[in-house]
Amino acid sequence: MSPDGLAPDAEHVPADANIPDNYVSFTLKHEKALPPVGWENIANELNWLHVAILFGTPILGFAGAFFTPLRWQTALWSVLYYYMTGLGITAGYHRLWAHRSYNASRPLQYFLALCGAGAVQGSIRWWARGHRAHHRYTDTDLDPYNAHKGLLWSHIGWMLLKPRRKLGVADISDLSKNDIVRWQHRYYLQLLFSMGIIVPTLVAGLGWGDWKGGYVYAAILRLVFVHHSTFCVNSLAHWLGETPFDDKHTPRDHMLTALVTIGEGYHNFHHQFPMDYRNAIKWYQYDPTKWFIWACQQIGLASHLKVFPENEVRKGQLTMQLKRLRETQELLTWPSDNSHLAVINWESYQEQAKSRPLICVGGFIHDVTDFLDEHPGGRHLLTKNIGRDATTAFFGGVYDHSNAAHNLLAMKRVGILHGGSPHGLEDKMIPPSQRLRVARYNEIGTSGYSSAALSDGEGLLG
Repeated sequence: MSPDGLAPDAEHVPADANIPDNYVSFTLKHEKALPPVGWENIANELNWLHVAILFGTPILGFAGAFFTPLRWQTALWSVLYYYMTGLGITAGYHRLWAHRSYNASRPLQYFLALCGAGAVQGSIRWWARGHRAHHRYTDTDLDPYNAHKGLLWSHIGWMLLKPRRKLGVADISDLSKNDIVRWQHRYYLQLLFSMGIIVPTLVAGLGWGDWKGGYVYAAILRLVFVHHSTFCVNSLAHWLGETPFDDKHTPRDHMLTALVTIGEGYHNFHHQFPMDYRNAIKWYQYDPTKWFIWACQQIGLASHLKVFPENEVRKGQLTMQLKRLRETQELLTWPSDNSHLAVINWESYQEQAKSRPLICVGGFIHDVTDFLDEHPGGRHLLTKNIGRDATTAFFGGVYDHSNAAHNLLAMKRVGILHGGSPHGLEDKMIPPSQRLRVARYNEIGTSGYSSAALSDGEGLLG
């Protein structure tokens, strides 16, 4: 055993090396969860250390602020230290150590490890282990902050209560080999108090004599804001916004969440492409964590910034765009499947046209009863073509009809003329609105004519 309590390198076997293929379902079925929390057992089920930290700091901070004037120097320092410790989580704990989205030099690793300790959210090792479980088991009971349990649970509830079941397995053998991660884990309590309380207070006290303000604003209240900023990644980012890359799980993209989480609000992108060092991919989207990592690369402190292939990112976007188009498409009424139309010969068509206004265009028979008085060119142009083939007139002989006219005409199909589709009009048999129609994979290749049967007028007069 090494001095920091972690196993030596030779024993760093990945925790998930030998799990079964049905690990999730097997675990949920065979590992019993703790009983539900109720008023009768809540005192025993609370994590009192977390309760003290998460409720004690805002009470102490806001009470102290009531008796402590805020100096402008302290306000600026508090905001600066908020971003420093916030980046310790977003650029360090999250994108560097949990997701390995870039490589950081040793000085940058030490800086992020110290700033992350000042955010008081556990050691790198503890935080990254839980976050990797969150990504692997998103929205299941093996996810420590499962969004399906509600906004309050995913924001703070999962920390206030003892875990209801053991977290899903997640490998952190790479972190156990990292000497800086091991150092921070071993001395975490000392670093927590030093970076969380002492440093922000000392800077304000030694810098401009505001010891009390440094403690209240830069240490305590700054910590409250860092906490809830980070917690919003687990809660708000799974509740507010859109799903432009995938809607299989709860993560969403929203600018408001990005603003309160130092750029982590484009969460739908992040869950689709977790190894990407970015959260925001457009230049105007707010992601200071991305900018910080990029800036570190420019001065040689970071390297190997991972970016998911643009082609695959665009596929994800296209998939969701097509899905939304499909949803809109399902709300519209479309022409009957051609396979359901009766197939009739020319003589039968002419005979039936004597008793109802039928017009042949492009090999299809159309009933224009309800359009005779609505035709923009006048009723006479339709009535003179009843019982005739008006294909030439419709396709530019008299007027080259609009896409809207093609779409509307297709809705009036009642039959197919046997052998009547003129050569060269095959591309016009499908109305414009359907040529780009979004099809499911099992619809592709269906002609729509396979089951049409020659009926010599059956079904037309009905």
